[in-house]
Amino acid sequence: MRVILQRVSKAKVVINQTIYSHISHGFLVLIGITHDDTNIDVEWLVQKILSLRVFSDSNGKMNLSLQDVQGELLVVSQFTLFASTKKGNRPSFISSAKPEIALPIYDMFVESLKTSCLNVCTGKFGADMKVELENEGPVTIILDSKNKE
Repeated sequence: MRVILQRVSKAKVVINQTIYSHISHGFLVLIGITHDDTNIDVEWLVQKILSLRVFSDSNGKMNLSLQDVQGELLVVSQFTLFASTKKGNRPSFISSAKPEIALPIYDMFVESLKTSCLNVCTGKFGADMKVELENEGPVTIILDSKNKE
């Protein structure tokens, strides 16, 4: 699984000119799922996202986690995170899991985040969405469950 994590002041998903979901202070989580992702990948990413200390403390240092600040999460599926641009100019998405594989893992990921008792909102899996955000910092971090750096 691959995630782009953005610390936001606010974020929302719009579908067909209607606000589908929105959050205030927290993380926008763009998530891509590949063929061999399992619950182990889900567990590692959820723990990392909830514990990552990138929110400012009273001294202005990035020292607090999402849980510490009672932040919110907006999770949006994005199969393009596994795009390959190795050959030519048209990306290949062959590494992205097909919906029948990706959707159950995506649902597992969202449900696992919800156990944190934080507000968790989502986009609509497979929909054409407009995602608006106000990136705070900006802080943008890439996490990959197969490359745990």
